[in-house]
Amino acid sequence: MKAKPGGRLHLLHLHSTFDAGGKERRSTSLINRFGKAVDHSIVSAQPGAMEARTQIDAGLPVYFPFGFPPLAGRFGVRRLQTLARAMKGFDLILTYNWGAMDAAMAHALFAPSMGLAPLIHHEDGFNADEAVKLKAARNWYRRVALARASALIVPSRQLERVALEVWHQPPTRMQRIGNGIPVKAYGKKPRADALPRVIKRPGEKWLGTLAGLRPVKALPRLVRAFQGLPEEWQLVIVGEGPERESIMAEAARLEIGHRVHLPGHVAQPADATGLFDLFALSSDSEQFPLSVVEAMAAGLAVASPAVGDVADIVSPENAPFIVPPGDEAALAAALLRLVQDEALRRRIGAANQVRARAEFDEAAMAARHAAIYAAALGRSSFP
Repeated sequence: MKAKPGGRLHLLHLHSTFDAGGKERRSTSLINRFGKAVDHSIVSAQPGAMEARTQIDAGLPVYFPFGFPPLAGRFGVRRLQTLARAMKGFDLILTYNWGAMDAAMAHALFAPSMGLAPLIHHEDGFNADEAVKLKAARNWYRRVALARASALIVPSRQLERVALEVWHQPPTRMQRIGNGIPVKAYGKKPRADALPRVIKRPGEKWLGTLAGLRPVKALPRLVRAFQGLPEEWQLVIVGEGPERESIMAEAARLEIGHRVHLPGHVAQPADATGLFDLFALSSDSEQFPLSVVEAMAAGLAVASPAVGDVADIVSPENAPFIVPPGDEAALAAALLRLVQDEALRRRIGAANQVRARAEFDEAAMAARHAAIYAAALGRSSFP
């Protein structure tokens, strides 16, 4: 696919998955902000994982190329060469997470000979297979694959340390940009029936989370931590993914299936957070979870393991409820304390909201990304 004439830019986005998650929400937010001045082609390493396309504003020049070579597969020079050929003709190549690392390797090997556009890699964290310990072979592969990247963008201090110390990326390549959201869209109470498949009934309280239903999110752990909460509390897990059945099976085993709800993907996260009374994470690995910022902007207290930068994201008032990673009992205790004290929840939620509005608005995030993209293109501005 060729770049448009007349100075129009055409960006190629190569994602590990394009299901609705934190990195996808950030990517679609940037696409929406760049507007009609930029063309975008989006490819997912998991071809069926494309839910995030619903978050892109109607009428924008966004394409989903048919027949693009698979991003994942057995390593081979010929396969990488084919992948590199498919990247010709674009103005900027953007890769996301481990699932797109073969594309970065193809760029590293063939960019000079094929005249490929600059590449910027975005790394947002790890799946369950690297949540506890990084794989040495992947560390080496990342180091080589990113050799020609113009920039490596990460959202968290933890990932920045990994990239510098483990992947041996030069400091000049590193860019840390915290995730941002349209904070003014949060904090409003939507209708009780704003979510599919579940209605908030009078007298109910909702413990909520937004997450891809993947093993790394450890959502059966959240079900277990929830089980001791009072009967009026419901657990609402917003998102889609392969762990749906295991989550519901755990709820059934604990005989609380009637209080655990999985409404699926929600196009507007503010609709979900606006109905929550308390927010929780249970993940084994995060970096800069957008869902935590969304909960803060909605004026919610947060209970979460101290994964990634979560402890630094929340307000100081919320800090006592960020518990050791993997400590299910501590998470359950934090939830119970917050559930039992509505005034405490409100004070923490107010402090979180002030912090989110002051530090995590998406306008600043978008400006930082635009400046990095412009620098890679040798332009004074972007788009």
